[in-house]
Amino acid sequence: MTSLGHQARIASELTNQPYDLLVPLHARRSAAAVFRSRALHPEKPIALALTGTDLYRDIHTDPEAKKALALADRFIVLHERAALALPKPLRGRAVVVHQSAGAVRRKPRPRARTFEVAFVAHLRPEKDPLRAALAVRLLPPLSKIRILHAGRALTADLANLAKAEENRNPRYEWLGEVSGRRARSIIARSRLLVLTSRMEGGANVVSEALAARTPVIASRIACTEALLGENYPGFFPVGSTKALARLLGKFEADAAFQRELSLACARQAWKVAPPEERRAWRRVVAWARG
Repeated sequence: MTSLGHQARIASELTNQPYDLLVPLHARRSAAAVFRSRALHPEKPIALALTGTDLYRDIHTDPEAKKALALADRFIVLHERAALALPKPLRGRAVVVHQSAGAVRRKPRPRARTFEVAFVAHLRPEKDPLRAALAVRLLPPLSKIRILHAGRALTADLANLAKAEENRNPRYEWLGEVSGRRARSIIARSRLLVLTSRMEGGANVVSEALAARTPVIASRIACTEALLGENYPGFFPVGSTKALARLLGKFEADAAFQRELSLACARQAWKVAPPEERRAWRRVVAWARG
């Protein structure tokens, strides 16, 4: 927003400080802020930013999320197919803002002794966080693939599962929570990024991979189809360990498939360029100013 000549303020709750546009994140979690803004400042525009759990769960089941949805003037969504998850009467309020990522100026050379595959996701059920680890168990003995998993466990049980998997699976390493800078470095250095999510609002790691020119293998969900293209050759069915293993093995062994995925990702990289995101936000601000 600063680059557009506006001041943005991040807050955990709505305060008495003046504002011209409210952009709450999460329909359910920010419902109280939406309600308060409408009650105290009914003239102030609200552009509600919707995540994957909003679009594919909460706005269909949670009463407060539903009410917040009805009160918002616009919805910020992170991919073109997100609007289809909204009730039909509200789909016209959706505005697509792709999550941008800075281009990697000098791509690190991949390590020669192993075939590193990045998996960057917190351990939570929506991410299907151990699917990649299970898939690499099925690879042939000579495979050099190694999954580098960066992400925080949201529960002690999930942490214990990841540790146990790491102990028995030599092709899987759980790094725990890492800084954003290190996560981007891992993605840029790796030969491939894997995304196994069951639902995603925008898949920022895919944006980072596209910007780093790192090809992607992903679960076929609305978000990845929108970002990578419906006919992208690197999709596997959600939750299919065998299908993911087949794609991983093919990518490691088949140089032509590597090039195919790399070129397909390169064709979509424009979506995550920072100027594209700035143009989208400029449209949102212009609407809010009337």
